Amino acid sequence: MRMIIAFLLGCLGMFLTTGCAFVSVPLMSAPQPLAEQVLEGEGTKKILIVDISGAIGDQAKGGGLLSRGTPSTVSLVREVLLKAERDPKVAGLILRINSPGGTVTASDIIRHDLLAFKERRNLPVSACIMGIGASGGYYVATAADGITAHPTALTGSIGVLLMTFNVEGLLGKVGVEEKTIKSGGKKDLLSPFRRATPEEERLVQGVIDQFHGRFVDVVQARPGNRLSRHDLLTLADGRIFSAADALAAGLIDRIGYLDDVIASLRDRIGDPDARVVTYFRPGSYQGSIYAESAAEPSMADLLGGFDMTGGGQFMYLWRPW
Repeated sequence: MRMIIAFLLGCLGMFLTTGCAFVSVPLMSAPQPLAEQVLEGEGTKKILIVDISGAIGDQAKGGGLLSRGTPSTVSLVREVLLKAERDPKVAGLILRINSPGGTVTASDIIRHDLLAFKERRNLPVSACIMGIGASGGYYVATAADGITAHPTALTGSIGVLLMTFNVEGLLGKVGVEEKTIKSGGKKDLLSPFRRATPEEERLVQGVIDQFHGRFVDVVQARPGNRLSRHDLLTLADGRIFSAADALAAGLIDRIGYLDDVIASLRDRIGDPDARVVTYFRPGSYQGSIYAESAAEPSMADLLGGFDMTGGGQFMYLWRPW
């Protein structure tokens, strides 16, 4: 309302003066730093819920004329961890995961930041998979001391994905000819304007195999893992697991609800009524332990639509369509 009044007064001033006037009226308020909200509990210590929702990416989601863009998952998690590190009362973290994964790099950065935070603060971290914690979502969960999945959750999908498009035939049908001048034969590798050669596909497969091997390494290194590399490789073919199957396979540690994870963490930190808190951007509302943060990047944002300027992204992702 204040902005509208200021705008109208500015316009009125322009009509009342004989010269020219420029009125600068901000249509959006400046972004505010994260604030804390207590969701439940009255104890001294705090358990922070860190939300990992939607497609995991490292690019901000663009806004419009009257709306501000939202930060990437990578940026938001780093911001949350920096705030938590300055609060000595934060005694434990819960990763509330509801994500099918995302880009390889974004998933890896978040896991790295979580491990670094654990080392600096020396506090317990638990992961709770809600509806889905697959591929990059599961990759992030391996940073926790233990992984709990809801009875109806889906997880797994250990693998790497790269999607590209070939529009060579389409361009030919509409009479458009593409011309690329390049310094080397493979400079336009994965170009959407021509079919990849068998050698190029072999080169890309080599990169995918490296990223897949890293994923297996990460799962094998997670706390509590009891699976051999041979067993993991058998499971790491991209298949999805129900919570029950994941528990039987050894990919998660228990089946339960978010309340169970909170109770377990309260017991570990020695405060039976520890406050459960979350961080939120002023202007949004977090009313319970199930309230999600501001909208995360969608799958369309992650894939970038049909962007012909790039060669695709390597992804730890389930169901990219």
